[in-house]
Amino acid sequence: MAGQLRGAARILSSWRSYCSKGQQEKVSADFVEALKAVVGEPNVSTAGVVLEQHGHDESMHRCSPPDAVVWPQNVEQVSRLAALCYDHRIPIIPFGTGTGLEGGVNAIKGGICFNLTRMDRILDLSVDDFSVTVEPGVTRKALNSYLRDTGLWFPVDPGADASLCGMAATGASGTNAVRYGTMLENVVNLEVVLADGQILHTSGQGRRFQKSSAGYNLTGLFVGSEGTLGLITTATLRLHGIPEATTAVVCAFPSLQAAVDSTVQIIQSGLPVARIEFLDDVMIDACNKYSGLTNAVTPTLFLEFHGSQKLLEEQVQRAEQIVRQNGSSHFAWSKDPEERSRLWTARHNAWYAALALRPGCKGYSTDVCVPISRLPEIMVQAKKDLKAFGLTGALVGHVGDGNFHCILVFNSEDADEYRRVMEFVEQLGRNALATNGTCTGEHGIGLGKRQLLKEEIGPVGIEIMRQIKSVLDPKNLMNPGKVL
Repeated sequence: MAGQLRGAARILSSWRSYCSKGQQEKVSADFVEALKAVVGEPNVSTAGVVLEQHGHDESMHRCSPPDAVVWPQNVEQVSRLAALCYDHRIPIIPFGTGTGLEGGVNAIKGGICFNLTRMDRILDLSVDDFSVTVEPGVTRKALNSYLRDTGLWFPVDPGADASLCGMAATGASGTNAVRYGTMLENVVNLEVVLADGQILHTSGQGRRFQKSSAGYNLTGLFVGSEGTLGLITTATLRLHGIPEATTAVVCAFPSLQAAVDSTVQIIQSGLPVARIEFLDDVMIDACNKYSGLTNAVTPTLFLEFHGSQKLLEEQVQRAEQIVRQNGSSHFAWSKDPEERSRLWTARHNAWYAALALRPGCKGYSTDVCVPISRLPEIMVQAKKDLKAFGLTGALVGHVGDGNFHCILVFNSEDADEYRRVMEFVEQLGRNALATNGTCTGEHGIGLGKRQLLKEEIGPVGIEIMRQIKSVLDPKNLMNPGKVL
């Protein structure tokens, strides 16, 4: 036991050091003045409180502040700032809403944080072409509010009101992915400022086609690149028609196995479910307390169906048959917009509900995604492992596409508990890889999953990624230390 505690202490000491060290020398006063010459004095800050705000996201990783924060107003300024940093070998860290979960904004090598939130225009809406172009400061909710009277919406919904360009950078998805796809399927074109200030249009300037087989898929290369290849300054997105009718369903189960088996059977049946979310008993209890719900404290599925009134009735009836066969003791549905909003708000607040289980503690969310046929076994095993490791954790996820999260709540100052969290996370990640899945379905690699990425894609894949990185960012200035 003493040996384990000493080992845990070394791990925790290393973690603390890693998350606070690695800063290069502070940028010079002359360089800060050069930044001001590009964007104006009000749009540059070196104030300690501002740097701290920009040195972390919502992950467990300790704050690593940049040396300065800049707020460019347009792509020309972003290009000039990038070229300036490139000439002086200063790292560049992009920042949107700071809602990431993998330390993607932490400036572990110092540098300049590019806060892109003041570039917040919605450009070039084409209702007939089902497309819109947005700047980095536009969030998911802001876009859908803008689209309200057009009959269109953007369905990719990670929960947080994240920047749409940030969502592209992390390859985000969310509750609607099972029907509408992830950011990868819904990004048509990107404008990207490269490390040296060059401006790239990944599908050609102004293009917004529905499909293309013209050359390499540069758009796909930058979706999920986490700011390590360039700064996304506009994204052209695919829009969808608002469904005629929507029905939400809540069904409770006697066991996790029964709930996940129902998920697999619903997907295999061909039912066009728009959302299918799983919450275990711990998560349901937390959501009841945090969001004022009254659901039974048992493993539960939240479902949503989109379509015509007649089709929805048939889909709900078929779904009820499936879940009843798996022992569901409660099946309730609603078309009421307020009731549906209350339900999905509670689901989106699951992260904060879980943190409220242990006030003052840190949270970490795993993000594995596996073939749907392997979902029951890995989720049942994860539940057993939580107990074996003695951890506080809740299972929740977008199980319709095999993606689920274990939200772990722990005392980051307790070396032994931190060690157990890390061992659990690594074991779950490797269990996912062993079932031919991935270590991350939507959060990205960031700081914490770099070793798992190596195991997932192998040495040849990692070498190809390194070569791509070296061509686009030869000085390793774009969000260094992330992904690779």
